[in-house]
Parts: sequence; structure tokens; C-alpha cells
Amino acid sequence: MMHMIPGGPFTDEKAIPSFVLEKMNDRYGLNDPLHTQYFRYLFNVLHMDLGPSYRYEGLSVNELIAQNFPVSAMVGGIALVLALLVGIPTGIISALKRGHWQDRLAMILATLGVTVPSFVIAALFVYVFAWRLGWVTVGFWEGTSTAILPAITLAGYPAAFISRLVRSGMLEVLGQDYIRTARAKGLRERSVVYVHALKNAIIPVITYLGPLTAGILTGSFVVEQVFGVPGLGTFFVTSITNRDYTTIMGVTIFYSALLVGFNLLADVCLAIADPRIKLR
Repeated sequence: MMHMIPGGPFTDEKAIPSFVLEKMNDRYGLNDPLHTQYFRYLFNVLHMDLGPSYRYEGLSVNELIAQNFPVSAMVGGIALVLALLVGIPTGIISALKRGHWQDRLAMILATLGVTVPSFVIAALFVYVFAWRLGWVTVGFWEGTSTAILPAITLAGYPAAFISRLVRSGMLEVLGQDYIRTARAKGLRERSVVYVHALKNAIIPVITYLGPLTAGILTGSFVVEQVFGVPGLGTFFVTSITNRDYTTIMGVTIFYSALLVGFNLLADVCLAIADPRIKLR
């Protein structure tokens, strides 16, 4: 599919002599039949070699991932913590105050968080906090100080989704017989909610955390572009524009491996959290 896109990794705005282009394609094996390139690539992947980058001379895809993934992981890690710290308490409060103004306000915010695209929130943050107020700089990576706004932007959707999951789970659990029994025994409401009810209501959130963690740690492609974060997402978008085949494939394989790994970890955590689930 990538080879079907017009142009190639060495296509440039300035015309390159045909013999130079031919030598570059020969050097990287791009003149070979597609099936030959495909199986050669699979062989290299089995040896943990994702190939050289066609656009970043002297760098391999392994090195690009090693250099830029920590940036995306830092922003994503902050966003994941924010999403959990905001989403879980909001869902609990919304369930306990069902039908009251707290519940309606939380669900309005959650609906906005789910429906408004992240690039719209990112552009709004850039306009307000960087352009109008001048509190932060955008386009220059300075570490943790410049990671806050991208992290908040990334945390918006998962926080809203987690709050909705926790609310629906809590509403279902709070109507169970064992909760009524716990209250009838005179247990404190805090113990009933946070010890007995939340343990079962949190199970859908654990399921969601698998793909969420993989996606958020690799970085949002659009958000990193808007804020100028030199993370993995930025290089992925650039590699598509540059027809950098090996980088596109390498980042895709890396993301897929993270997705499978975190989904497996989520399944293990589910079995620990809920004894009714058995791993066969």
C-alpha cells in the first residue's frame, strides 16, 4: 500500500538526476520485486532489525525509536496519570450524586471530552495559554515544563471515557445485594463505596487501560504536531510525508507490540482483580 502512493523516499521538490535516483534505489533494494523486499524485511524484523531510515541519513529506525519514544512516553505517562486522577473520582461522584447537578455537570464535561477532537483542544490551548497569556512556549521542547499542555490535551478523552465507565459500573454495583448487606451491617459509607463497590466497578476501566496505555505512550500524532513535541508521533507523520517506508513500518510494528503487550497485562490484572476470571 505504501508503494502505491505516488513518489518514493528519495523524491524531492528539486529534480534528482535519474542515474542518482537509480543508484539510491539499488542501494536500499527498492528496485527488487515487492515480494522480495517483503520477505527480506520480515527476516530482518525477526532479528530485531527495523532497517535504516531512508530520510535520516546514518540513523536506523531502531535508533529513531530509542531517541524519540522516551519523549512520547513522558508526555503520555503524565496524561495517563491525569486521566486516572480525574476520571475515577469524577465517575464516583457522578454515580453517588445521580440526578443532581454534580452528575449533570460531570456528564456534560465527559460528553464534551469524548466528542471534541484532540486537535481542537490543542489549538485552543495554544491560542489561550501560549499566544494570549504567554504562560508557555510552543514549538520548543524544554522538557517537563513544555509537556504539561500536551499531556492535558491527551488526557481529555481518556479522562472523560473513564469517568463514564466508572459511573456506569458504580451505578450497577451499588444496586447489588452485597452492597445493601454491607450497609445493613453498619459499615461506613466510605468503606462501602471505596472498598466493596469500587473494586468491582473498576473492572471495565482495567480492560480499557490496555489499549489506552499503548496508544497514549506512543504519543498522539496530531497533538505532537500541534505542540511541536519531538516524539514518536511527529516522526511517524513526517515519515508518511517523506515516504520513509522503513520508519512507517517500524513505528507501526513497535506500536502493535506495545498494544499486544499491554492488552496481555490488562488481562492478567483482570484475573487478579476479579477471582471469577480464570486464565486458561
